[in-house]
Amino acid sequence: MSENAPLRILHCFRSPVGGIFRHVRDLVEEHRAAGHEVGILCDSSTGGAHEDRLFDSIRPQLSLGLTRIPIRRAIAPSDLAAIYRSYKHIKSLQPDIVHGHGAKGGVLARLIGSALRVNRYRVARLYSPHGGSLHFDRSNLSGQVVLRLERFQEHFGDGLVFVCDYERRTYEAKVGKPRAVTRVIYNGIKDAEFEAIEAGREAPHFLYIGMLRDLKGPDVFIDAFARTERAVGHPLSALMVGDGPDRDRYEAMMAERGLGRRIEMRPAMPAREAFALARTVVVPSRAEAMPYIVLEALAAGKAVIASRVGGIPEVLGETSAALANPGDAGDLARIMTQAVTTPGWKDQVMPKPEAFKAVFSASVMARDMLDLYRNLLATAAAPGQS
Repeated sequence: MSENAPLRILHCFRSPVGGIFRHVRDLVEEHRAAGHEVGILCDSSTGGAHEDRLFDSIRPQLSLGLTRIPIRRAIAPSDLAAIYRSYKHIKSLQPDIVHGHGAKGGVLARLIGSALRVNRYRVARLYSPHGGSLHFDRSNLSGQVVLRLERFQEHFGDGLVFVCDYERRTYEAKVGKPRAVTRVIYNGIKDAEFEAIEAGREAPHFLYIGMLRDLKGPDVFIDAFARTERAVGHPLSALMVGDGPDRDRYEAMMAERGLGRRIEMRPAMPAREAFALARTVVVPSRAEAMPYIVLEALAAGKAVIASRVGGIPEVLGETSAALANPGDAGDLARIMTQAVTTPGWKDQVMPKPEAFKAVFSASVMARDMLDLYRNLLATAAAPGQS
């Protein structure tokens, strides 16, 4: 194959929601624009009207098609039927690259890619965990089983791609030092999203946007907001945007503290719409991998305050003054207070826009991924080997 010949790239993953789906859509758009043939295989039982609209938006770019089959979240006997159906379909597509995302996607890509190798077909097999199995704990039996399966599957893969160095370190700590080729390729934001969004002078001081569940820290945000008001000595304002199972509890929490009029709640909306409604974005999560909301906010020119979790320090800087201890409302309030009382705080603390874009743009992500695809394909086992 010529070094510049178009590649046939198939992405396999289970659930078409959240960060994995966003990541894959960005790769599809960038690689299709570069002249490559791209397809998707994923679960048919998850996602709703919103995800259907997203599929419709990229369907014209999926020259290798969109295939959806039932893929359960937990390990189940039905996985065997899913693997067999996927094998028949993938074999008919004759891909050069099979890239699995998440635990189930990784199984499909590596096992089916290896079966194609046995049948004398050259294909590169990649896996991106995106958290997935890495959320399991080695201290319990189920975690040991899952993480040992991850280790075993390394025999069937050519490359591992991590979305941040935190994810790579977590893999090494829980699974072991990878035997396959390993790359850290950061999530990226599309060029169209690198346009500053200014909020008016009367806009709320702080914005929380995300799922309304304790893992994401809305309760920490509410507590920190109240502490910040006490520290500055006058009322402030905030906006919480999102949906989730704990919404009523957070509303009750605000009412108990007399914050109902100063913290407004709105249902989920596109991030860039929300950015126009407030000045500083707060991401108080108790746990994360590489959240897109931090990248989106910085690309939009917003000030960001966030927990020191996952890959967020790799974005804001390991020693950034915008990082708070996770779950610590007092520490978060300290930074929120600095943000509203220190002239020029944003310009002093936030990453420089040019340096940020040079690392966290979708074009850079897609280029680095394509380089890895070509390198792995060039060194793939000869036909008939696994």
